[in-house]
Amino acid sequence: MSFPLLKELNHPVFKIVSDEAAVEGIDVYVIGGYVRDLLLHRPSKDIDIMAVGNAMDLAGKVAKKLGSSKVQVFKNFGTAMIRYKDLDIEFVGARRESYIPESRKPEVETGTLEDDQKRRDFTINALAISLNKANYGELIDPFEGVKDLEDGIIRTPLDPDITFSDDPLRMMRAVRFAAQLKFHIAEETIESITRNRHRIEIVSAERISDELNKIILSSKPSIGFKLLDGTGLLEIVFPELFALKGVEERKLIRHKDNFLHTIRVLDNISRNTDDLWLRWATLLHDIAKPLTKRFDSEAGWTFHGHNHYGARMVPEIFRRMKLPMNEKMKFVEKMVNLHMRPVVLSQEIVTDSAVRRLLFEAGDDIDDLMTLCEADITSGIKDKVERYLRNFQLVRQKLTEIEEKDRVRNWQPPISGEEIMATFGIPPCRAVGDIKNAIKDAILDGVIHNNREEAWALMMENGIKLGLKPINEQS
Repeated sequence: MSFPLLKELNHPVFKIVSDEAAVEGIDVYVIGGYVRDLLLHRPSKDIDIMAVGNAMDLAGKVAKKLGSSKVQVFKNFGTAMIRYKDLDIEFVGARRESYIPESRKPEVETGTLEDDQKRRDFTINALAISLNKANYGELIDPFEGVKDLEDGIIRTPLDPDITFSDDPLRMMRAVRFAAQLKFHIAEETIESITRNRHRIEIVSAERISDELNKIILSSKPSIGFKLLDGTGLLEIVFPELFALKGVEERKLIRHKDNFLHTIRVLDNISRNTDDLWLRWATLLHDIAKPLTKRFDSEAGWTFHGHNHYGARMVPEIFRRMKLPMNEKMKFVEKMVNLHMRPVVLSQEIVTDSAVRRLLFEAGDDIDDLMTLCEADITSGIKDKVERYLRNFQLVRQKLTEIEEKDRVRNWQPPISGEEIMATFGIPPCRAVGDIKNAIKDAILDGVIHNNREEAWALMMENGIKLGLKPINEQS
């Protein structure tokens, strides 16, 4: 069959690969995700070249023709990579694989095009286009991958039990592709994932988190998380999120299913931001609700302090999942801790003091925090949603006004601890902290303005109250 988008192969890379492969006397194909995305009219900068022969030598010769002196060779994986302009071109030899149950690392042997296509995870990723002179541009589709693309189906080329048992990460990849492409997973494939779900336990946390990140970054992440739950994978790879599931009722009072609420909020925020870590904060914003759930005969179901407890859970979740333990984790922790604050402000009369304190604590992350809080409105009552959104707009307006007037965003104290110690001739001690806190609280509460003169006067007043005497008044 002739490839319908043959003009796409006019890129000089494909011509050079074809020419060099002909010189070497080997067959060569572009295969996998690039072909899939080409047929889906999705942009792709990653090209996988599969050679039935020595892929490393071919990569070196192609790099030379492209004027690229650097070829990254990954001997353990039998691959080579060339970076050319905005393209990542990976070369691999055709191979067949066999696995042992305790590992997802295969025994690899040299294979044919057919062998290589059989080892692929899904039919839509087994598509290949010939770069050979005799049939340049011909699409090789032994598993009806094109039909699955048209039907929006994820399924394996061979028996799914073998595919997933061999490499359990493919179960997460099936979910990820379904979320990214908004495809359905074939019934027999879903059933196989459910049967083989415990095989995911041999996969490293890093690889699982990489797939989770891609699900979280999809345009509608709830698709992926519902599939993870439905197949039983969620309970294994993300037990804290699984614990949010379910509804309890007492005295005819029910609480909402916090898992469904969470992934709905994640969908909401995904329409407004591509920031992975803000999406992670959204996924974890109610993570401590199972821990804090209580029933009160008058108040009904409560989750007091779930934001604070949730923030404490963030580092452990990041550590277990091998996510970055740096400022990204700190950002998620901060968002989870503060996510209730704008909600409280939107329900009450907004005071300048409360807004100053929120600005002080959120700093440059205030806009992200407000975006999260607005996404958190999931009521089915239209008037209630509109009322909350109007209130949040008032909060945003107040934040802007207070910041312009009082400059407390990323606030720095107008009087430093060193100046307090020098003024009163004292070493580092509790009194220094007490004076600094008194100045900070006075500014945030609007007692004094955020300037050095008023802060200095308050420092002197509080120092004297604490029994301190300025050096220039000491005899």
